[in-house]
Amino acid sequence: MKADPNATAVAGGPQAVRREFDRKVQLVRPRPKLTLITTTAAALAAQDFPPVAFVVPGYVAEGLTVIAGRPKTGKSWLALGWAAAVASGGVAFGSIEVEAGDVLYLALEDNDRRLKRRLEQMMPDAAKPARLHLTTHCPRLGAGGIEAITEWCKGVKRPRLIVVDVFGKIRPDRREKENLYEADYRAIEPLKTLADELKLAVLVIHHTNKRDEPYDPFDAVSGTTGLTGAADTVLVLSRSSQGTTLYGRGRDIEDIETALSFDKITGLWTALGNASEVQRSDERSKLLHALRSSVAPIGPRELSAVTGLKDGNVRRLLGKMVANGEIEKAGYGCYRVSGTGNSRGNTSGD
Repeated sequence: MKADPNATAVAGGPQAVRREFDRKVQLVRPRPKLTLITTTAAALAAQDFPPVAFVVPGYVAEGLTVIAGRPKTGKSWLALGWAAAVASGGVAFGSIEVEAGDVLYLALEDNDRRLKRRLEQMMPDAAKPARLHLTTHCPRLGAGGIEAITEWCKGVKRPRLIVVDVFGKIRPDRREKENLYEADYRAIEPLKTLADELKLAVLVIHHTNKRDEPYDPFDAVSGTTGLTGAADTVLVLSRSSQGTTLYGRGRDIEDIETALSFDKITGLWTALGNASEVQRSDERSKLLHALRSSVAPIGPRELSAVTGLKDGNVRRLLGKMVANGEIEKAGYGCYRVSGTGNSRGNTSGD
């Protein structure tokens, strides 16, 4: 039923009539047409873009990076080492020069005593960087956390890196009836937005699940693909019997598979090189040591038993080492180090 203007005026006066008129005008006002802002492939091709800005060259670019790993694998040591390197304008991973800037480290599972001890271990004779800001408390995202981080950024000269250790300590609560993917994406999206708007790097430390090691290490990241999908880069720190490897995949970086070494004295990680090449080098060293230690030539099965390497890997490496001149055949199925001259018949059961 239509409202009677006279009744409206009697009940609420002229102002009530005006409000009712304005409401009806809003109801019939046409909505503006939505349009898409596009560009052409030709226009894109003609543009020049600056190179990707890295905070840790090759590993952490401006934007959101998630690094995941199982508990006690050294994620916090790695992140704190990077943070100290950026704050002091030093080197990361033992050899990668980084540009100096202000760093915020949210050490939400630590205390001041532990942080001091770690910094003294990492930098025993050096002045601790004044541009490295640390805190053990931060509100959750959605409850003042992103606003507090933004205010810190406004108060320093050049914010370059923000480390969240760990994500579970600041992620917002899941909404009612919200599915897991939506909850994960919504939870981490504010950090992605912050990184993009301020053109800095946000490094979020997260966990991997406790299932058996998957074929793809990135499938081990805890949660749904909402977390990894929102991130610009995903790093996975994985430890196995063959050593520690840092895997990386992202929009602005080349795929990473770097073998790492952790120094328990200094608390610093060092990059050894491509994991596959380092692993092959280690396996070669084991084979050479076994051959040198043997009083007579031996075969693949014996080498596999002595070194603990897989039989297939041993056979494949032996062929390459023969081709490179590192070792030589000494009868059917037996090998020795080149130039040693010892020989015997085949007893290896090759």
